[in-house]
Amino acid sequence: MSVMEKVLDQYNSRVYKNRKEHMVTVNQNEKNEIAANVRTIPGIITQRGCCYAGCKGVVLGPIKDAFIITHGPIGCAYYSWGTRRHKGKKEEGVDNFLQYCFSTDMQEPDIVFGGEKKLKKAIEEAMDLFQPKTIMICSTCPVGLIGDDIHAVAKWAEQEYGIKCIAFSCEGYKGVSQSAGHHIANNQLVRYVIGEGDREIKNKFAINILGEYNIGGDGWETERLLKRIGYEVVSTFTGDSSMEDLKNSHKANLSLVQCHRSINYIAELIESKYGVPWMKVNFIGVEGTIESLRNIAKYFNDPELTARTEAVIADEVDLIEEDMAYYKSKLKGKTAAIYVGGSRAHHYQTLLDDLGVHTVLAGYEFGHREEYEGREVIPFVKPDADSKNIESITVSPDLEKYHVYLSEEDVSRLKEEKLLDYYGGMVKDMSDGTYMVDDLNHFETEEFLKLLKPDIFFSGIKDKYVAQKGGTLSRQLHSYDYSGPYSCFRGAVNFARDITMGIYTPAWSYVKTPWKTAPILEGTLGGGKAC
Repeated sequence: MSVMEKVLDQYNSRVYKNRKEHMVTVNQNEKNEIAANVRTIPGIITQRGCCYAGCKGVVLGPIKDAFIITHGPIGCAYYSWGTRRHKGKKEEGVDNFLQYCFSTDMQEPDIVFGGEKKLKKAIEEAMDLFQPKTIMICSTCPVGLIGDDIHAVAKWAEQEYGIKCIAFSCEGYKGVSQSAGHHIANNQLVRYVIGEGDREIKNKFAINILGEYNIGGDGWETERLLKRIGYEVVSTFTGDSSMEDLKNSHKANLSLVQCHRSINYIAELIESKYGVPWMKVNFIGVEGTIESLRNIAKYFNDPELTARTEAVIADEVDLIEEDMAYYKSKLKGKTAAIYVGGSRAHHYQTLLDDLGVHTVLAGYEFGHREEYEGREVIPFVKPDADSKNIESITVSPDLEKYHVYLSEEDVSRLKEEKLLDYYGGMVKDMSDGTYMVDDLNHFETEEFLKLLKPDIFFSGIKDKYVAQKGGTLSRQLHSYDYSGPYSCFRGAVNFARDITMGIYTPAWSYVKTPWKTAPILEGTLGGGKAC
């Protein structure tokens, strides 16, 4: 019986059939088809976040000068406060609200009688104390259930104070996990933010970085590298970004998509409305960074830019070569399991491979099939059952702001070469016999770790401590456990150092779960036995 079969064998027949479709033993000679983007079975303890977490916590939270009010109970706002370590620098003349947590703190009477008055009061207090130029309102579950019209309140605020106020109906229960929240945030940014700027862009090598949230300073390191080559970063969605940056993103000549799941909607809409094509990139890992830099240079097709790219790559690799060789000597032959969101479960396999670490299991919390199998499967994916709950918007070309850097023929050629508008998915880079699992739940996490015995488990906050209490080292790839940056060349060394320290810390082999070692005590539970 395979490892996957041993895990599934403990389910009843209905759950077995469902979960089997979400698990794949990778075989590159087969289709490796996986079920994804569906709701979790009720009663199973999922590791996913909610729609609100995807909207406010991931996409909107890192915008430093947006004053974000969580309309709902205080627990929802507190959960999304400071958990992802998206860093932002203070700039002259630009507000920075990242250290704050704002909520209407809805109570029982507000649920019964409505909370719109309380929301208006919160906006009045915000204007009195902080004078923000942009307010964003994010609703949580009770707001959707009682029907507060946050969009009407947003219109009132704009008329009353002459500011930009945008409402996001991102109640936690909407759609499939955080992915639905990403979609809702993207739609509103396209509607009310992108395209409004008039900043002059002088550098023809002007780019957007999409799906980069500056966790632990990743975005700063990526931007440093790109600027060193000669690119102008117009905007970053949304790490250390300002509203002014986002408003001008339509002026770039290329969008780079790092996290495909959270931001690919915006990439496609920007291309349709403003003519800016997008390219999937990976700045995690040495080989991934090199490939991405060369692909970007290939798009712009400028001899001087290409030469600078190769010179910078050679210099950056030379600076880290000795350190990477040392850490690889320590890590070669180790194994890892990865279960996170976005494209991280894919990208970090590249970095682990640079260090000689073999990934035995990988999966996404809220991926779509194309994140696993590649965008070629999109025409064959059936609309999910929740699509009616999440609005999909369409845009037409903006006749005044639409522009192209390359000719239509060149763009078509690069799309045929899969350099633009393409993502190959995670499975193509996984080894035969490894496991690809969608929406890994609490029970399956413990079982896979027990059977596969990886040296390290990369995860989020909810499953990190479960793994470590069971004796498996775990590191968060959602917040980097207060370290970082991990992006690009220098970040690869930081990552290698951190996991080497963790793996060579002997504590994990000494951990024994108390329920396996404590004596059985007499009690009243379970027929007189309790521990």
